[in-house]
Amino acid sequence: MSPTFLALLAIALWATLASLGTALAHLPPFLLTGLALIIGSVPSWPLVLRDRAAWRVPPRTLALGVYGLFGFHFLLFIALRNAPPVEANLVNYLWPLFMVVLAPVLLPGLSLRPLHLAAALLGFAGAAVAILGTRGGSGAGASAIQGYWGFLPALGSAFIWASYSLWTKRVEAFPTSAIGLFGLVSGVLSLACHALLEAPATLSGKDWLLLVLCGLGPLGAAFFVWDMALKRGDPRRIGILSYLTPLGSTALLLLVTGRPLTWTIALAALLIISAAVMGTRAR
Repeated sequence: MSPTFLALLAIALWATLASLGTALAHLPPFLLTGLALIIGSVPSWPLVLRDRAAWRVPPRTLALGVYGLFGFHFLLFIALRNAPPVEANLVNYLWPLFMVVLAPVLLPGLSLRPLHLAAALLGFAGAAVAILGTRGGSGAGASAIQGYWGFLPALGSAFIWASYSLWTKRVEAFPTSAIGLFGLVSGVLSLACHALLEAPATLSGKDWLLLVLCGLGPLGAAFFVWDMALKRGDPRRIGILSYLTPLGSTALLLLVTGRPLTWTIALAALLIISAAVMGTRAR
């Protein structure tokens, strides 16, 4: 399979994450995160059964993996249930821009250029349009405040994924199969939090089907095929393809939720994607 096909497959899987998370928003967030991450780790189990070294990583690397996978998905699922999912999904896709802005802070030897700052302003303008565009449908008073609060986890998830992606360059290189270990440990931790902090929940057959699709798709196979694409193809070209993800994810969310495409959603998507492209094109 060509690297381009593998990258597009990963993008297609990731585009379903917000829609699946919205469909499962009635489940407690720790339970949803834990089950989905454990299911997502399943594809790597045969590898570690053949070679135990596939999951042999330093404690620091494991802690970073748990921080990235658990923190990102947990906050994203929180955002999707506490803010309008289409707009929260767009705000979450500030993570490519956060990678550009945070790189000089987290990685030595890098600096921000004027084009980076322009991209940052453009991206945050897109997030502001997405957030403020929900004001008309949020009502007033407590409900409006709660709707705005829901965007904080979306920003948090974007920050976590950006910082995780950058910090992976500061730890010892690890095999792709180790992502399965990150997901398994994160999932067990999340289920422990569910048992201690959340009320028990009963899952229907439909819930289990959606959980399996979520775990094996955007939280499982997507990570593996994306890594294969990066190792086989030109990362610059593949990186540009990744900007199809917010477009596909937003379009699918609009279809699933039955919401019309408003000018605020279209403008926010245009600003955020343009900012991400501008930021990564800057040298």
